[in-house]
Order: sequence, then C-alpha cells, then structure tokens
Amino acid sequence: LGRHEWKNGSIKRAVKHWIIAATQGSDHSIKALMDAYKGGFVSKENLATTLRAHQAAVDATKSQQREAAEEYRRKWLSGEPK
Repeated sequence: LGRHEWKNGSIKRAVKHWIIAATQGSDHSIKALMDAYKGGFVSKENLATTLRAHQAAVDATKSQQREAAEEYRRKWLSGEPK
C-alpha cells in the first residue's frame, strides 16, 4: 500500500503504511522508510522509533524451530543434499 500511495503522491499516507508494516517486521518497509528519510519525508525520531519496534518484532519471531525451517528451505532451494 505504501508504494501505491507514494506513486499517487500521498507521501504522508505512504509513510504511515510503511511505519505500520515495519513495526510488524517488514524489511521492505524499513528500506522504503530509509529512502523516505533520506528524502526528508520522515523525521529522525520517527525512524528511530520504528527501527526499535521493527527489531522487537523480528526478535519476537525468532525460535530454533523457525531457524531450522529456514535452513532447510535454504538448502532445498540451493539443491544441497539433506
């Protein structure tokens, strides 16, 4: 949604969408917010707060089972033997 709003010129709405997604752990939204920050569309304070929330969301989803599943997926996609 953020990209769509950005393309339509609704910068504030795009930033709001990216902040919401980033606080839920979206790496793509963090990248978009960094670009918006560089362009002067996001304050340093808002970016810092969002980065902390993003990290908390990412940390909350970490587990040994997820890491094992990601390792299996990576090997499967690369064609490595099990």
